[in-house]
Amino acid sequence: MKKIKNSAGYSICFQIKLYNRPGSFAKVTNAISHLEGDIDDVRIIQKSENFVIRKVNILTTGEKHAEKIKKTLSKIQEIEILDTTDPTFELHLGGKLSIESKYTITNHDELSMVYTPGVARICKAIQRSPHLSKTYTMKKNTIVIVTDGSAVLGLGDIGPEAALPVMEGKAMLFKQFANVDAIPICLNTKNTDEIINIVKNISPGFGGVNLEDISSPRCFEIEKKLNEELNIPVFHDDQHGTAISLGAAFINALKVTGKDVKKIKVVVAGVGAAGVACTKMLIQLGVKNIIGCDRKGALSSKREDLNEIKKEYLNITNPHDEHGKLNDVIRGSDVFVGLSGPNVLKKNDLKRMNKDPIVFAMSNPIPEIMPEEAEPYVSVMATGRSDYPNQINNVLCFPGLFRGALDAGATDITEEMKMAAAQAIASCVSVEDISTKNIIPSVFDPQVSKKVAEAVQMSFSHSKD
Repeated sequence: MKKIKNSAGYSICFQIKLYNRPGSFAKVTNAISHLEGDIDDVRIIQKSENFVIRKVNILTTGEKHAEKIKKTLSKIQEIEILDTTDPTFELHLGGKLSIESKYTITNHDELSMVYTPGVARICKAIQRSPHLSKTYTMKKNTIVIVTDGSAVLGLGDIGPEAALPVMEGKAMLFKQFANVDAIPICLNTKNTDEIINIVKNISPGFGGVNLEDISSPRCFEIEKKLNEELNIPVFHDDQHGTAISLGAAFINALKVTGKDVKKIKVVVAGVGAAGVACTKMLIQLGVKNIIGCDRKGALSSKREDLNEIKKEYLNITNPHDEHGKLNDVIRGSDVFVGLSGPNVLKKNDLKRMNKDPIVFAMSNPIPEIMPEEAEPYVSVMATGRSDYPNQINNVLCFPGLFRGALDAGATDITEEMKMAAAQAIASCVSVEDISTKNIIPSVFDPQVSKKVAEAVQMSFSHSKD
């Protein structure tokens, strides 16, 4: 089995003093190589007749791997470790966001226009015609990212403070990929009604609401109520962003494998917010046979422990009422969609699937099965990670989706807009370039956000006609 890939997200940086003895640096590189670390960068910081100080950045598979490398290097007598830093933590120092003014105030005349007394004229104009707030404030291009920190990535309920780095990162992606200004708001409450009221009360300052990392089933009610009561787009990215990105990958995976969408069997592991939304997207794309699984196994009529959300899910899935554990119902399936947790899927499960299986193992940061383990048994393998081919990442969707919705003046995000976004993302991989290793465009492909925004705008325009 191939080793798990090293990642910049788990890099470690050493400042090392090497005394001028033959082979001293070779001992360092050999030790790192022996422990399967990747030297990403080496720089000379200081040089003298007796020693050289080098900065060495090493990619690792995780914190335990990094610590093992550090312990090994510390035992090499010819060197001295002067400093150890974590580049990922360094990048987050002071946060990742700042607010900048569009104009520099250099004199009293400019001050009188930007602030008092001139600003009062703008306030009165908006008071008379509230819609002018989209013209004369930042509202039209600004959304709020709202979380309570109860379902962050694969980390779970880590609280609002610990969720903030993720929200900052999300805001960076909105800005870089679609020039949408996004402000993170982390709420110190898990009360559904309180969250709804807070968002409603702050909504006058924003052109849209991106709900993020709110646990199921509360996220369903929060999104539903806000969509009903606000006249700006409300979008729960964990549900619909995931579904749209998965839908795009699914469209192209079927092209590669030649599978018939109406005949395939799909197994979904994880029927929380993302699982429900992904299932509905797959149904819209024409899938007839989907079986959802939670920790206790397949959702079927034989289960007496299903809550209302899961009962509703069962009403639209599992047409043959299959039951049992995941490894039971995966037999004869064509597609696996993982939205659950690490290492849920095993090699033997893959062997039970039909020929040329498609696996979307999207749990982050550790997928349901590692690509190295699955590769010999699958036709198409995709994860949510950036260090493997076929990354299914919501950043393919949400920047362009909000760009299009804001530019269109949309008051909500419709099912048609979501499907248009999925089709647009899929179309970014040309017929000539599509392959088992390339079913989804790169998140850095500049045409993605543009095509998604255009498709969303067009969908909204058609819905008005």
